[in-house]
Amino acid sequence: MSHPVSRILITGSQGFIGRNMSVRLGELQAFEVARFDRGDDPSRLPALVAEAHAVVHLAGENRPKDERAFAEVNAGLTTVLCNAIRQENEATGRHVPVVLASSIQAGNDTPYGRSKRTAEETVHALAGETGNPGIIFRLPGVFGKWCRPDYNSVVATYCHNVARGLPIRIDAPAARLRLVYIDDVVSAILAALHAPARGARFSEVEPEYEISLGDLAAQIEAFEAGREALRTEHVGAGLTRALYATYLSYLPETRFAYNVPQHRDERGVFVEMLKTPDCGQFSFLTVRPGAKRGGHYHHTKAEKFVVIKGDALFRFRHVVNDKRVEIQTSGDTPQVVETIPGWSHDITNIGTEEMVVMLWANEIFDRDRPDTITSRV
Repeated sequence: MSHPVSRILITGSQGFIGRNMSVRLGELQAFEVARFDRGDDPSRLPALVAEAHAVVHLAGENRPKDERAFAEVNAGLTTVLCNAIRQENEATGRHVPVVLASSIQAGNDTPYGRSKRTAEETVHALAGETGNPGIIFRLPGVFGKWCRPDYNSVVATYCHNVARGLPIRIDAPAARLRLVYIDDVVSAILAALHAPARGARFSEVEPEYEISLGDLAAQIEAFEAGREALRTEHVGAGLTRALYATYLSYLPETRFAYNVPQHRDERGVFVEMLKTPDCGQFSFLTVRPGAKRGGHYHHTKAEKFVVIKGDALFRFRHVVNDKRVEIQTSGDTPQVVETIPGWSHDITNIGTEEMVVMLWANEIFDRDRPDTITSRV
């Protein structure tokens, strides 16, 4: 789908949201990015606005040394920007849609909250006078990659510290947090710019998550513990997926890789790679030429084997009626071979090179209840 906006001016492009926004726009050929960042002269804004099709206004102060900076930047810079958009409209009749990243704290009677509310009112005033599209996001806590720890995101701080073995501080474990994930924030902004309507409106990022401070800390610590235990959390969807991606992004370069235990004997090597909460585990094994593995059956456990290198002979025997089945498979033509409950089975390397086999079992191996009964094949 083509997009009506092609040149986006991002204020605060070097900040957390700005970096993610810039990268996403860089992935889309229809867009060009112009930038206005900390230290740039606000007098540049009219020229930048004149060349922009839309503005994503992310620049702001969160924790300045002087509280006056809240009003000077959050409110003042928004006024300069909206004046530049107003001048462009008066000169050319052109509207320049503006997205404002505000905060749920805009309703608070604090210096920060008042400055954000003033910025929102400035966008509303521009829209009321000119019809210029204005989209305001009152964002809760935003988390994700490239967020600065020990600043304004407890998620960033916890991920950074846990990934480095540093302590974390939990003052109120039961306190609830409202959170949105950075990828969803960027997607919501892009969607808002797709067909901006005249006038100002509030918009929201979906989904929004809620979690207690204590549960947040426990989840991030579970990610860390999982590397040692080879166990993964339910990281395929929702908040856990987003938190896991965030935790990984804070790993120092020296921890991008980690060792896994291997069990070696005269037949080859067996290596467990990953264990899941409720979908078993993944492993791989090697078999030397002529060597054999297996020689057992399961009552309930199920397995899937895939030979990815070499040539294999799988043999099966029904433990009651003695019926037999043989299957030959090769890494040249990958097949999934399943073990069947009640059938003893083994695998033999019938090739001339070391065989490598991927293995999935539907349950994590339990030494107390292995469901693995030695039996001839």
